[in-house]
Amino acid sequence: MASTRIPLVAGNWKMNFDHLEATYFVQKLAWLLRDARFEYKRCEVALFPAFTALRSVQVLVESEKLNITYGAQSVSVTTQGAFTGDVSADMLTRLGCSYVIVGHSERRKYHPEDDANIVDQVRAVLAADMIPILCVGESYEERRQGIELDFAVSQVRDVTRDLSDEEAAKLIIAYEPVWAIGTGMVATPQSAQEAAKAIRDDLTGSFGAKVGNAVRILYGGSVTSGNAAQLIGEADVDGFLIGGASLDVDELAKIARLTAKSAR
Repeated sequence: MASTRIPLVAGNWKMNFDHLEATYFVQKLAWLLRDARFEYKRCEVALFPAFTALRSVQVLVESEKLNITYGAQSVSVTTQGAFTGDVSADMLTRLGCSYVIVGHSERRKYHPEDDANIVDQVRAVLAADMIPILCVGESYEERRQGIELDFAVSQVRDVTRDLSDEEAAKLIIAYEPVWAIGTGMVATPQSAQEAAKAIRDDLTGSFGAKVGNAVRILYGGSVTSGNAAQLIGEADVDGFLIGGASLDVDELAKIARLTAKSAR
């Protein structure tokens, strides 16, 4: 991993934890990292609660002056109006969100969100001065066909093709092979590196080396403390977007410590 890119450990809680459970989790995570003398300058830690818990997390983080950052799991492409159930980027900004996850495979599958909608979400997040975490990754079928790298790169390109250099540099890309999400299967460090490098090389080709070197690329898919150290050791892997393991506060704290250690 390049020394200029601060690694990010991001916990995607999905539809778990009410606002009371979320508050307890954040408090305990902060305590665990404080007791371990965790250096946030070496590794950023971000949490992604459900919408109903964001305000409680904001109050705790701001009142206790915690170094933990947080964001939302999705966003509407509209700013306001008669859109029942939607939450706008401006609303998330007022809640202190730094990040928004965009294009997660579960959103693509179950809602569904298509490429055009994902592009609009990225633009909405950037316009509200937050950072999109763009999720890309192949299914088992694409991997079986041997087109996994081309598939992931094309997903990134579909979103970035109309962005300026400045906008593209703000992106975070999360490479999450769909076959590894929630299955217990995990990409090898080599395959995670190959995908991250392919994405970075494409960004460099489109926007230049400055942008290519600036963008953080995360790996997601059955990340645990047992495989995190090997994955983060790869040159182009800049951290993790974690699902199941992020629901275990001790496990998440351990992954964060392992990631920070790799940055020394």
